[in-house]
Amino acid sequence: MSTNEGNDQSGDAGSDTGSDPQVLTFADLGISGPVLAAISDVGYESPSPIQAATIPPLLAGDDVVGLAQTGTGKTAAFALPILMRLDVSAREPRALVLAPTRELAIQVAEAFGRYSAHIPELHVLPIYGGQAYGVQLHGLRRGAHVVVGTPGRVIDHLEKGSLNLSKLDYLVLDEADEMLKMGFQEDVERILADTPDTKQVALFSATMPPAIRKISKQYLHDPVEITVKSKTTTAANISQRWVLVSHQRKLDALTRVLEVEQFEAMIIFVRTKQATEDLAEKLRARGFSAAAINGDIVQAQRERTIGQLKSGSLDILVATDVAARGLDVDRISHVVNYDIPHDTESYVHRIGRTGRAGRAGEALLFVAPRERHLLKSIERATRHPLQEMQLPSVEDVNAQRVVKFADSITESLSSQHLGLFRKLVEDYEREHDIPLADIAAALAVQSRDGENILMDPEPPVQERERRERPVRKFEGERRERHDDHRRERREDNRDSGPPRGKGGVEFATYRISVGKRHRVVPGAIVGAIANEGGLRRSDFGHISIRPDHSLVELPADLSRETLEALRRTRISGQLIQLQRDSGAPGHQGSGGGAGKPKKKYRDRDQ
Repeated sequence: MSTNEGNDQSGDAGSDTGSDPQVLTFADLGISGPVLAAISDVGYESPSPIQAATIPPLLAGDDVVGLAQTGTGKTAAFALPILMRLDVSAREPRALVLAPTRELAIQVAEAFGRYSAHIPELHVLPIYGGQAYGVQLHGLRRGAHVVVGTPGRVIDHLEKGSLNLSKLDYLVLDEADEMLKMGFQEDVERILADTPDTKQVALFSATMPPAIRKISKQYLHDPVEITVKSKTTTAANISQRWVLVSHQRKLDALTRVLEVEQFEAMIIFVRTKQATEDLAEKLRARGFSAAAINGDIVQAQRERTIGQLKSGSLDILVATDVAARGLDVDRISHVVNYDIPHDTESYVHRIGRTGRAGRAGEALLFVAPRERHLLKSIERATRHPLQEMQLPSVEDVNAQRVVKFADSITESLSSQHLGLFRKLVEDYEREHDIPLADIAAALAVQSRDGENILMDPEPPVQERERRERPVRKFEGERRERHDDHRRERREDNRDSGPPRGKGGVEFATYRISVGKRHRVVPGAIVGAIANEGGLRRSDFGHISIRPDHSLVELPADLSRETLEALRRTRISGQLIQLQRDSGAPGHQGSGGGAGKPKKKYRDRDQ
C-alpha cells in the first residue's frame, strides 16, 4: 500500500503502483465506473491510508470523523465516495464542502473537477469571499451539484436565498479545527443545523479539541472515527538543504543556484508582499522568467499566473505564504525559502509545494548567521536534519554559462535564417579579410550587448570581509544585526502601507455591529474579516470589543470592493455592517483621537 503521507495538500491519491497484485487499489475499495476512470487518467491507483480507511464507510453511508494531518490525501478520501453516490439529475446542491480559506475552497473544487472528468453533467462551484457575487450567483442559478465554500460566504448566500440546501445529501467539514480557530464555530453550527437531518457528514481535522468533539457528538450520527498519523511532517521524497548566507548576499546566492541547479519550475518564498515584487523584478532583469504572487493580486491575475506556471510559460514564482496556500502545480521541482519562516508549520507548508504526485522535490533554505536558531527549531519539529550545502562557486557558474552558450549555438544552427546570415558573414569575411572565428566572437559580444558572459573571480576572503564589514569585527556584526532588523521592519512597513508611529501600519478605526452581547472574541473577528476581505492577520491593529459593537483597526486604504465585501460579512450570524468610525461621543473610537482600545491583536503574515 502506498502511504502517500507527505505534504500533498491537493488531496491527490496515491502514486502509480504498476501491476503488483498485492497492492490495494481504488477498485478494491468500491470505486468504479467514471470516477475510477478519472483517477486512472491522472495516474493514481494505490490509495493513501486515510483514503483506504475512509472511503468504505463513506460508501456505506456512515458519518465519519477523520483525524489526519494536512497532506495525507483527505480531499480524495471524501470526494471519491461523494462522486460515486451523487445524484446529478437534480439542480439543487447535493453536496456541500466547508473550507476555512478561499485558497482551500478553490483547491478542493479543482480536485472535484479532476475526479469528475468523466461525469460531464456534474457541476462544481466554489463560493468564497473576495470573489464577485455575479459569478457565484450565475453558477447557483445554473445548478451546482457540489458547492465548496467558506462559512461566511455560504451563510451570506443562505441569507440572500441564492443557496438552497434543503436537498443536501452530503456535508464535509474540511480542516474543521482551522475553521474553529478562525472564529467560524457559530457559522459552522448554524449551517449544520439548517441542513437536512438525513444528510451524511464527514468531518476532517488535524486535531480533536473539545469544540470539534462537541460538534461531532451533536451533529454526526454514530460516526466512524479514523486516525492516521504521519510518520514525519515532511515528505520523504523531498531533499532538504540549507545554506548559510548573509542578507546582503542573498540575491547573488539565489542567482548562482538558478544558474547551476537543474529545475523545471520553482517557488521562492519571501516574507512580505513588497519583497515578492522587488525580487521578481530583479530576477527578470537578470534574464529569468519570474512573476510575483501576493495577497494584493486579484484572483483573475492569480489564476493567469498559476496557469502560466502550469503551462511552462513561467518558471519562477515569488510568493508569500498566504498567496501560495492551495497552490498545486506538479511541475514545481524546487522550493527556495529566500526568507526563513519563523514557524515550522509554515516551513512544512512551503516545501509541500514540491514533490507532488510522488515526484522528487528539492527544498533549499537560506539561513542568515543570526537565524541558526530557527534552523534548529525546524529540524527538531520535523525530525529531519537538513543537509548543509555550499553555494555554487564562480567556476561552477561559469562552466554552466559556457555550456548554455554552446547549447544556444547548437539550437541556432537549425534556424531557417541561417543561410542568409552565412552569406552576410562570408561577404564580410571576403571584404575585410577577418577570420570567421573573430567574426563569430564579435557577433557573440554584440548579442550580449557588451555584458560579460562570465562572472568575475571572487575577491580574496580578506578583501570581501573588508567590503562587507568596514568596521571592527564585533562592531560590524552588531551593525549587521541592527541593519537586518531595520531592513525587516522597513519591508513590513512597505508590505502593510505607509508608516504610522514607530513603523506600524497606517490604520483607520472601523466600527462593526457585533459586540459582547453577541459573544464574539477577537479571533472570530479576525477570522471572518480576514477570510471575507482577503486580508492578512498583520492587517489588523487594535480590537476593542464593546457591549453592542466593536472597534477594529484595519488598513486605511481598503479598496471599495473589500469594503463592500466586509459590509456583507457576518459574525455569529449577525451582519457586521462595517463602517469607518467617526470617533463621535458614544462611539469612543480612535478616529477622532478619543478613546484607547482595550484589546490588541497582532500577528504576522501567515
